[in-house]
Amino acid sequence: MEKAKKFFKEVGIYIIVIIVVLLLRYYVVAFIKVNGNSMDDTLENKDIMILDKLSYRFSPIKRFDIVVIRQDKEYLIKRVIGLPGENVEYKDNILYINGKKVDENFSHKKTEDFTLEELDSKQVPDHYYFVLGDNRGNSMDSRMIGFIPKKNIIGKTSLTLFPPHRMGIKE
Repeated sequence: MEKAKKFFKEVGIYIIVIIVVLLLRYYVVAFIKVNGNSMDDTLENKDIMILDKLSYRFSPIKRFDIVVIRQDKEYLIKRVIGLPGENVEYKDNILYINGKKVDENFSHKKTEDFTLEELDSKQVPDHYYFVLGDNRGNSMDSRMIGFIPKKNIIGKTSLTLFPPHRMGIKE
């Protein structure tokens, strides 16, 4: 009996640490790897980033957030452009939300003219989002796959950890 107590006393702390790490990874933060060039020049292929899974439980998804989306069995990293209830249009590489020009405060490639009518809609449906990659000519995004349900957005990301020369906050 004394040996069992000693064993659990010595090993118990490791078991608790493992459980805490697993809970943090599952519910709070994880590492995510950029796969492809759809977010160039903001993010680069193979960048390793921190995925924040907790923020959206307490605050809303905002325009221009960089989000991680579960799409079938893969993860996509895109930028939120249109929020529920909004009309989104690009004309002459300028973003219009509900008919008003919106300045994009980040670098992106040229955006071809686009309206939501190409998705058979006048506005982003409730509980859905319109997302684009920053490399607009080379991105599988809402223009092709449609609106993204809120339940498929697993978190946001902005902190690049690797490679070291790219470390920092990306917006």
